Amino acid sequence: MNNESRSDSYAKSGVDITAGYKAVELMKQYIAKTAVNSSNSIGDFGGLFPLDLTGYKHPILVSGTDGVGTKLKIAFLMDKHDTVGIDCVAMCVNDVVCCGAKPLFFLDYIACGKNYPEKIAMIVKGICDGCIQAGSEVVGGETAEMPGFYPINEYDLAGFSVGIVDREKVIDKKTMKEGDVIIALPSSGVHSNGFSLVRRVFDIEKADIKAPVTELGGKSLGETLLTPTKIYVKSILAVLDKVKVKGISHITGGGFYENIPRCIPDGLCAEINKEDVRILPIFKLIQKTGDIPERDMFNTFNMGVGMIVVVDKADVDATLSILKANGEDAYILGSIIKNDSKVKLI
Repeated sequence: MNNESRSDSYAKSGVDITAGYKAVELMKQYIAKTAVNSSNSIGDFGGLFPLDLTGYKHPILVSGTDGVGTKLKIAFLMDKHDTVGIDCVAMCVNDVVCCGAKPLFFLDYIACGKNYPEKIAMIVKGICDGCIQAGSEVVGGETAEMPGFYPINEYDLAGFSVGIVDREKVIDKKTMKEGDVIIALPSSGVHSNGFSLVRRVFDIEKADIKAPVTELGGKSLGETLLTPTKIYVKSILAVLDKVKVKGISHITGGGFYENIPRCIPDGLCAEINKEDVRILPIFKLIQKTGDIPERDMFNTFNMGVGMIVVVDKADVDATLSILKANGEDAYILGSIIKNDSKVKLI
């Protein structure tokens, strides 16, 4: 910690730079656990990452950026801050792997009304936990104390991931054809989308979100909603190593109707039987409590499907086997048909 750098005048304006130094010291132990092959010193002006291109003929870097959104409001109400970092990482690395890329490194940005070092360290711990799940490394970040801009007990969190893939292994949806099969990888819950609607449905600021809820198996609403976004990187990379995957979609904001079409070429459509979707109890509770039309539910939430992959019919068994060996309770969700509507829920 830098004991010489301090400013009483700046502290009187609401910015305590010594708190920032303490937060960095507290988070170093978590960041060190993500180290893969770099020799970064946290606090440098830039994050260094040696790029090993062994085995790559035409390497392409793939990047993705995202935040956690208003799910953070649940963290504030629960005063639990060690999981939202996993969400932040997941929203980035799950997108990157959709291109067939292996995430390499991650950086975060935390903006807060007041820097409470222990709280910041817990946020970063979650980020590091997420990066360990993704096989990625935290190479840097930024914490900005912004009094008067954010309430003192609130913060925002965003980040970005950079991955790598060989050009010949980039997922090419043009190879997709009628008869290909859609496989679902289950979600862990609401993940990190649709929370503005969730908060309105449950009147979250006034609700007792720590009370057990029968429909949620006795878990509280707050605990259920804070369940971290699942990270699919290692499972998907394991499939890509053995199977020619034709399309991958991360089911985020926009639900089925926006995200599934992103991996399907023109003239083809995903046909899904709604009864085959393994809808999680939290979504049934949201729909019932908010009296939300079924189409809006599928157009806002993942409904229990966090990721989909499209493979040839001949590769279905192998894909399911690989996914299950990697801890995914994957199942057949639908098939590809000729149709211009892109998604058809029947």
